[in-house]
Amino acid sequence: MKISVVIAEDQSMVLGALAALLEIEHDIRVVGQALNGKEALQLTLQHKPDLLLTDIEMPEMSGLEVAAELKRQGSPTRVIILTTFARSGYLRRALDAGASGYLLKDSPAATLADAIRRVHSGRRVIDPELATEAWTEADPLSDRERQVLRHAAEGATSIEIAATLHLSEGTVRNYLSEAISKLGASNRVEAARIARMKGWL
Repeated sequence: MKISVVIAEDQSMVLGALAALLEIEHDIRVVGQALNGKEALQLTLQHKPDLLLTDIEMPEMSGLEVAAELKRQGSPTRVIILTTFARSGYLRRALDAGASGYLLKDSPAATLADAIRRVHSGRRVIDPELATEAWTEADPLSDRERQVLRHAAEGATSIEIAATLHLSEGTVRNYLSEAISKLGASNRVEAARIARMKGWL
């Protein structure tokens, strides 16, 4: 019985390359390919694959949000995060979201296939360098602060963020102020830069 996999990656060429690499393996079958997080969630719920291999930063929903939603819905699909970001903050959030694996995109192809087999058998696979760093510095942001800061980093005004997240403008300003304060930043742009650098955004 082959291990069924859905791949989520917002760069078409990388998505195609990953699918081609995995299809070469005798015991792995790619059952779906998604270019954004929302599509990844839909395909995973539809096909119920053994494993979802997902990038972090994608349109619609991030890979971490997809993992968290699958966990919330009690999905049996295991999740491996495959990313270019060697940031311990991302790893910590991935583990909190229920991910079973966290690998960097510069890992050899054989490492990826092996990781899929190991996670499928119930084990956890984490890039060893990141594993030691993951618990050194806690993420100070709440989910709401992170959401608001992410929109602000994309250039949205407080009014636009309030409309998008169905909050009052005052509440949005409070969240931004809290985030700026917690990160020791002087403004929202600097706060977003610090949070992104540490993998908290």
